[in-house]
Amino acid sequence: MRSRVRLPVVLVVLGVLLVVGVPTAWLLTRPGTSEGPPVAEVVASTPAPAAPSAGAGSSGSSGSLPPVTTRPATPEPAVALPDPVRLTVPALGIDAPVDAVGVEPDGNMTIPEDVSRVGWYRFGPAPGAVEGSAVLAGHVDDVEQGLGALSPLSRASVGDQVQVADAAGGTTTWQVVAREEFSKQSVPLADLFARTGPPRLVMITCGGPFLADIRSYEDNVVVVAEPV
Repeated sequence: MRSRVRLPVVLVVLGVLLVVGVPTAWLLTRPGTSEGPPVAEVVASTPAPAAPSAGAGSSGSSGSLPPVTTRPATPEPAVALPDPVRLTVPALGIDAPVDAVGVEPDGNMTIPEDVSRVGWYRFGPAPGAVEGSAVLAGHVDDVEQGLGALSPLSRASVGDQVQVADAAGGTTTWQVVAREEFSKQSVPLADLFARTGPPRLVMITCGGPFLADIRSYEDNVVVVAEPV
């Protein structure tokens, strides 16, 4: 069973994906900052359907009520999915191992120190879950290690195929539907880390100008994919 922890509400804004190197990725040609529909629109929480009124479908005060939905007294436990272990995006040349990560003491999402690896937020859904967003994040670069595994995310295009292999030997396939660059103060965290709603794969890294005074990039690149 996965432990329940509070959503790390500052994980992208303050700490996640903080780089400690020179802006090697920023020295490359900067692509467009977005493609596809706005990410916030894509990941917006799906509203619950309105409850039917008691008199719906009736013509008088004693009209029939909608049928009552019954459920077992003891709900069936959720099936635990195997952890993701590898992320590949052939069109971008991404092929990286994935580590299950949690949160730091300050509330920030843990990111693998090795920039060639990607972190999966283990307190949220796993890729392949029937609902909610599986979140993968990684560093864009490092002064000693060079470019990170997710540095190509800024070039992701709508329609790019994404595959995530799991520890049991299975693979889920996804298709990019949106890419957007946000200032770290405006990233829609609650929607990106949603545990309900349609299944999605969210990939995050740093982007925008490198701020030498704080040794971090100004923005976050967010790519959203949906199951194929």
